[in-house]
Amino acid sequence: MELLLIIIAAIFVNNIVFSQFLGICPFLGVSKKIDTALGMSAAVAFVLTLATIVTYLIQKYVLDAFELQYLQTITFILVIASLVQMLEIVLKKVSPSLYQALGVFLPLITTNCAVLGVAILVIQKDYDLITGVVYAFATAIGFGLALTLFAGIREQMSLVNIPKGMKGTPIALIVAGLLAMAFMGFSGVVKV
Repeated sequence: MELLLIIIAAIFVNNIVFSQFLGICPFLGVSKKIDTALGMSAAVAFVLTLATIVTYLIQKYVLDAFELQYLQTITFILVIASLVQMLEIVLKKVSPSLYQALGVFLPLITTNCAVLGVAILVIQKDYDLITGVVYAFATAIGFGLALTLFAGIREQMSLVNIPKGMKGTPIALIVAGLLAMAFMGFSGVVKV
């Protein structure tokens, strides 16, 4: 039951984009088409889950063991960047079709602050490995939901007549704010 509450909270109540304001750059930059939003969502889900496992193990068995907790942020940044690079190399050799599908999005994930933020949040919330992985994957689902909803709305907005001064970024930010307020409606569902 606790894992179910964590999943619901990570997807809806504490959405990484709308509640914690992490991952805003890809949220605004890759959300013009649903296809690219879905591709980015899948890549983020994969990398976020894998990065959480690796950073958790490094935190518990290296940083905590040698009392080097002050190196957490820089270590996590290096680990995430290295992980994405290794993943890109492996995918290129093993599965060229999957590399083609995710290849464009993998370099963008290196600088996605949501990946680093979730890795740090798992440690701060003192989750065990299984709970941390569930939280990370649910957070990635929430990120994907936000990105896909926003992309769908932006595609529909391209069909309507928007005043010249509101086209582009201004209307996108207003819509993002409205989506964030809509997600605030879930705040009473789960207490986490």
